[in-house]
Amino acid sequence: MANLTAIGRDGFSKPDVTIVMPCLNEAQWLPACIANAKEALDVIRQDIGLSGEIVIADNGSTDGSQLIARALGARVVDVDRRGYGAALIGGLASANGTYLVMGDADGSYDFRESVAMVRCLMDGADLCMGSRFKGRIEQGAMPWKNRYIGNPALTFILNLFFRAGVSDAHCGLRAITKSSLERLDLSGRGMEFASEFIIKAALKNLNIGEVPVTLSRDLRDRPPHLRPWRDGWRHLRYLLMLNPWAFVVTGVFATVFSLAILAFAGIATFRGLAGTTPIGNYWVILAGSMLGLGHIACLLAAAVHLYGRRQGFRQPSPWEAQVAPWISLETMVIAGGTAFMSGFSVLVFVVGYWSEHHYAAIGNMLPAVVGTTLMVVGAQNVLGGFLLAVINGHEAEFLSEHKYEPGLLRSHQKEAENQQKRAATSRDYR
Repeated sequence: MANLTAIGRDGFSKPDVTIVMPCLNEAQWLPACIANAKEALDVIRQDIGLSGEIVIADNGSTDGSQLIARALGARVVDVDRRGYGAALIGGLASANGTYLVMGDADGSYDFRESVAMVRCLMDGADLCMGSRFKGRIEQGAMPWKNRYIGNPALTFILNLFFRAGVSDAHCGLRAITKSSLERLDLSGRGMEFASEFIIKAALKNLNIGEVPVTLSRDLRDRPPHLRPWRDGWRHLRYLLMLNPWAFVVTGVFATVFSLAILAFAGIATFRGLAGTTPIGNYWVILAGSMLGLGHIACLLAAAVHLYGRRQGFRQPSPWEAQVAPWISLETMVIAGGTAFMSGFSVLVFVVGYWSEHHYAAIGNMLPAVVGTTLMVVGAQNVLGGFLLAVINGHEAEFLSEHKYEPGLLRSHQKEAENQQKRAATSRDYR
């Protein structure tokens, strides 16, 4: 069998491949999964010549899973932060291998199929996804709503938004190089980790490979930790939080729709046709509301884009250099203030007209709606400018060449840790 002695992170040698399994009370089926992982490492050692280790990322098991794993030669990493993603992130962070394989500890995946994934990484891929849809799904291994609705729909949206080019975005068996993992800066605690993994890899332009795998019925005699509706929503919200175009489309549609109605209503009012057109007061009110909605959606799209740039997931677009001098906190405050005062002026005019007509009800609500909408949009623009500045790291020039390095603090922390370890080692040798 493969040598599973875990060489310390500060040791003289390290394994080439690490198989990481998240674990939460898996004592019954953990032995079978570890045995299967050992078989995979044996094949990797014999066919590829790479050594390996098994890491069990324990998420607070109370059934003795930790003792079983250690007795079977695996290294146990305790992860206090709860959740599927949190467990995997903790296990992957402690892995010693150059090539990292992750899979569930419930017997649903055959780790021997990860041999092809390691080969894929060695051939130049940054990460390799398993595909159950290109491979095989055993009868009863996946609920029909997940197989025919949930997974295909979420994978389609992910590919549409981020051009990842994968056929199964949520397969639990996947592999990645250690250097590529460090670039992703993963943070998802729950099942959304699966989507975050692919999204950030696509945004970072990593080379993504894919191999067919088999999904078997898991060994558990209890319901899985997965909750389809809750976890499906967590996947979907992550897709939206990292893709500005979903909000751009919504904002542009709402804005164009509202401006068209307001323009038509204005022309009809100017020509004295307001009473003979289908555009009445209710449509005007709807248009004002839609314009506010469209403006908020565009601000949200800008926030998502700036966040992606700041975190290093999005590269500057060619058009940014042209508009950068005009997009800043100051210009947003000026534009918002101008819109607000324009709307206020319109409302002052409305009040004056109302008083001149002895405070009688005004039949046409277009001026009042335009005035209030301009005030709301103007206020939103000012507040949105400050929000974007906060998201941009308190930088008022949103599209400047200033680059934030999310890993800088971590690099300093790692350097400090390394210095402490070197000092401790020096004391040991004295």
